[in-house]
Amino acid sequence: MSTSAAFHRAIALTEVTTTQTDRAFEAQPQPVPWPKAYGGDTVAQSIAAALRTVDDDRSLHSVHSTFLRGVDVAEPVHYEVEVIRDGRGFSTRHVRGYQRGKLAFMATASFHVPESFPEHAPPMPDAPMPELLRSSAEVLAGSEGADIDYWSHGRSFDMRHVPGAVYIEIEGERTAHQAVWVRSFDRLDDDPRTHQLALAYVCDYTILEPMLRVLGLPWRDDGLVTASLDHAMWFHAPARADEWLLYAQESAAISDGRGLGLGRFYTRDGRLVATVAQEGMIRPGRPL
Repeated sequence: MSTSAAFHRAIALTEVTTTQTDRAFEAQPQPVPWPKAYGGDTVAQSIAAALRTVDDDRSLHSVHSTFLRGVDVAEPVHYEVEVIRDGRGFSTRHVRGYQRGKLAFMATASFHVPESFPEHAPPMPDAPMPELLRSSAEVLAGSEGADIDYWSHGRSFDMRHVPGAVYIEIEGERTAHQAVWVRSFDRLDDDPRTHQLALAYVCDYTILEPMLRVLGLPWRDDGLVTASLDHAMWFHAPARADEWLLYAQESAAISDGRGLGLGRFYTRDGRLVATVAQEGMIRPGRPL
């Protein structure tokens, strides 16, 4: 059965004693079919830690992250949160994630007291409605393996690709653009912070896929290795992650074994709610 349990477990932090900064928390990476944790796990956990130190009158508007080491799914991550500044309108936090005493991850998160202001954003691209598309489980029906089970049911979110998925083969054109309709399998609570954490959690699953699509490298390509290097995300407006959002993505650049992906989350009625930029390492197992 598909549920959103992995997401809820990922953001369940425990406060612990700190000797380095202002507050400290621990969180457990969620199981995946590979030795290293999913990057969105770490981003969401670091944001959750920062949120625990910020007043309720302000919300997250940006986070900038750097992945330094792979995170082992078998060990908890220790997050140290430094209170950099609390102003009248903005707050800033620096978060460092440690595993086995080594620095694995860093992030700077900024929070803002919401203001009434005019909006402008690029229009949402055209895409078929999610009800007309196959879920990951439907795409992968008939295939077997731990990775198949994970893609089908284990990621807490229903994801439906346009022009097609890139799990076992490249479905659709080898274009630099794709879109994915996403929503959590289960209804989430009404706290806007939960939905921001959900977007931060889910955004890393597919942001490198436009580069894989261009290169003709499905996820199951023999020997393919990818890793998140750095990540930035901006939140423009509130949205529910348990309702369909269109995640429009593109390959901005590929060179030197690295790819830069850009993504935008839109509500079903076309409102831009978040923007993502992420660079990742791509190492194919065969000559390109």
